[in-house]
Amino acid sequence: QVQLVESGGGLVQAGGSLRLSCAASGGIFRFSTAAWYRQAPGEQRELVAHISTAGTIKNYADSVKGRFTVSRDNAKNTVFLQMDSLKPEDTAVYYCNVRETYWGKGTLVTVSS
Repeated sequence: QVQLVESGGGLVQAGGSLRLSCAASGGIFRFSTAAWYRQAPGEQRELVAHISTAGTIKNYADSVKGRFTVSRDNAKNTVFLQMDSLKPEDTAVYYCNVRETYWGKGTLVTVSS
C-alpha cells in the first residue's frame, strides 16, 4: 500500500509562485510514474504534469507549459511541482498520483487576482 501526502498549497497573488511536494510511503515509488492532477470547483479533475520513473520524461498540460515544472527525488520518495507565474485560473485542489493508482488527499492552491 502506498500513502501520499501533499503539502505546499496556499494563497498566492497572481504572478507568484508555489512549490508543491508529495511524499510517498512504501517501496514502489522509485519504480513508478508519478503525476499531478488538479480539480477546480465544478470542474473535472485534469492532468497537470506527468513524470517518468527516472524523471527523464516530463509532460505537461498545455495550460501550464512554460510555467510549471515537475521533478522527483527518488532517494526521498518525493515528487514536486514548481508553479510559477500563477494565474487565478490555476486555483484548484492539486492531487498527487503514483502509478495511476494511488492518490493523495490533495492540497488547495488559491490564486488571487
